Amino acid sequence: MYEVMIEEEFSAAHALRGYRGKCENLHGHNWKVEVYVRGERLDEVGMLVDFRELKAATREVIRYLDHYNLNELKPFDNELNPSSEHLAGFILHKVAERIDSDRIKVYKVRVWETPSTSASYELKN
Repeated sequence: MYEVMIEEEFSAAHALRGYRGKCENLHGHNWKVEVYVRGERLDEVGMLVDFRELKAATREVIRYLDHYNLNELKPFDNELNPSSEHLAGFILHKVAERIDSDRIKVYKVRVWETPSTSASYELKN
């Protein structure tokens, strides 16, 4: 199994509804996002996925989030609390819509709130 990973960054604010502590207040992060793709077959050039293509798909999703209050964006306005865990799942599914094929699958996204705290969402098989 081959694996490729890219990193991107964005800045956004959020407030965790129902949380008791400082994070219930509106605050911001410089988020780092890791997107992992895997597959068993390489293309005719010998690559799993072009880094440029994966970065473009990820940037398209991040553009929706960058420099916004996540609590004001769907699905974080009502449906989901804008936790790092939910953010990782959201990004995975949105990037997968753009990049998945019969040969490659986005299977994991890790979201870093700070240099020492992260959450990830991973699909099993």
